Amino acid sequence: MTVSLLAEATAGAEDLALWPASTRRLPHGGLAVGAVSLAEVADRFGTPAYVLDEGEVRGRCRTYREAFPDADVLYAAKAFLSRAMVRWVREEGLGLDTCSAGELELAVTAGFPPERIVLHGNAKSPRDLEAALRLGVGRIVIDGPSEIARIAAAVGPDGHQKVMVRVVPGVSAGGHDKIRTGTDDQKFGLSLDDGGAQHAVSRILGQPQLGLTGLHCHIGSQITEVKPYVVALRRMVALMARIRDAHGVVLPELDMGGGHGIAYRPGEPALDPASLARRLRTELVAGCAAARLPVPRLLVEPGRAVVGPAGVALYRVLAVKQTGARVFVAVDGGMSDNPRPALYGVRYAPRLVGRAPTAGPRTTTVVGRHCEAGDILAADVELPGDVRPGDLLAVPVAGAYQLSMASGYNLVGRPAVVAVHEGSARLLVRRETLEDFRSRDVGD
Repeated sequence: MTVSLLAEATAGAEDLALWPASTRRLPHGGLAVGAVSLAEVADRFGTPAYVLDEGEVRGRCRTYREAFPDADVLYAAKAFLSRAMVRWVREEGLGLDTCSAGELELAVTAGFPPERIVLHGNAKSPRDLEAALRLGVGRIVIDGPSEIARIAAAVGPDGHQKVMVRVVPGVSAGGHDKIRTGTDDQKFGLSLDDGGAQHAVSRILGQPQLGLTGLHCHIGSQITEVKPYVVALRRMVALMARIRDAHGVVLPELDMGGGHGIAYRPGEPALDPASLARRLRTELVAGCAAARLPVPRLLVEPGRAVVGPAGVALYRVLAVKQTGARVFVAVDGGMSDNPRPALYGVRYAPRLVGRAPTAGPRTTTVVGRHCEAGDILAADVELPGDVRPGDLLAVPVAGAYQLSMASGYNLVGRPAVVAVHEGSARLLVRRETLEDFRSRDVGD
C-alpha cells in the first residue's frame, strides 16, 4: 500500500476534529468545506484566502443561544467583522460587542439594530463616543473615570445614555500574559481592590444623563476552564450587593465578558458553552439569594468561539529549503495576515490539501514571506516530505483574530474572505490590491 493510501485508510474522524463540521474528504487528498472544494476556492479566488463556513458560524451562534436561553449573547466584533457576519449574527438573534466607531458604523449601516450593540474600549476617542450617541447604541461600557464626565457632557442636559462599569475583579486567566485582563496590572477597567470601581459607580449615579444598568468584567481570552469565571462572578455579585447597600440601587444587568477558549491543535482543550452556562447560572442564583438580590440579566460576549473554528486559511507554497537540520516551507502569506504566532506564540496545525502525498511525514516549519525572522506561521509541524512549491496548505481554526489583526506590512495586501455554504462560494471581502495602497498615498 502506498504512503498516500495508507494515510487515507488510517485517518480517523479525529483527523478533522478541528475543522468545520461540514468538512469532508475528497479523492486524492482534497478537502471540501461547506460542500465546496478548498482547492477550487484557491484556484478561483487566489491565495492567501480566508474561507468562512457560514453554516458553522450560524451553528455556533445557535449553540450559544441554546446554552444561554435567559441571557443576552453578544458577538465580539473584534474577532472578525464584515457585512455578511453582521447579518448572520443578527439573524441568529445575537447582540454585538464593538470597540470603535468603525465597527459601529459598519454594523449599523449593514442593518444591525443599534440598541442591541454595546461599545467597549479603554480609550474611547471623541469619534467613538460621537458615533455611539448619534447611532443610539444600547450600552456604553465605562472603562475609566474620565469617561464619566465626557459621556455626560456629550449626551447633554436633556439626553440619556445607558452605561455599564467595567470592573477588574482580580482574577488571572487567559492563554497568554498579553491577553489576561482580569487583574490590576493591565490597562482595562476599574479596580475592585482599590475602590476605583465603587467610586465610579457613585459618580455615575450622580449624573442624571447616565443610566447605570449594570457591571461588566472581562478576565482574559482563550480561557478553557469554567472556574475563573465562577470566581469572577462571585466577586461581581458581592460588589452589586455593596452598591445596593451604599446607594439603594439594584443593578439589573451583569456582563461576564467573553474570552471563551477553543482548540487550535489536536488534543487541546476548549471551553464548553453549555457547561459554562450551567455553572454561571447556578452560581448567580445562589449568590444573589445569599445576598438577598434579585437575579440580574446575564450577558456574555463570545467572539473567537463563534467564528474561530469556522475559518480556514489557504496558502500557496512558494519555496521549500533545508537549513541545517530544519526544513522551511515558505508560503505566500504570513504575519501580515496572521500576526498571532509572533504576538502570542500561537501554534497551528496546517495540512496539505488538493493532492495526495507520496512521502511520509517530516518535521517542518511553515514560514511567511515577510522580512522578519519571527514570521513563522507553524513551527515544528508534521507535513508530507514531498511538499513542494505550488502546493496548497490549509490551516484550520483561522476565523478569529487573524484577518481582523492584519496589517499592510511589506505592502503585500490583506487576503480575500470567501464564504462557503451548501455548495456555493462567494466573495465577502475582496483582496487588498496595489491600487488600494496607491490611492491612499496622496503625497509626492
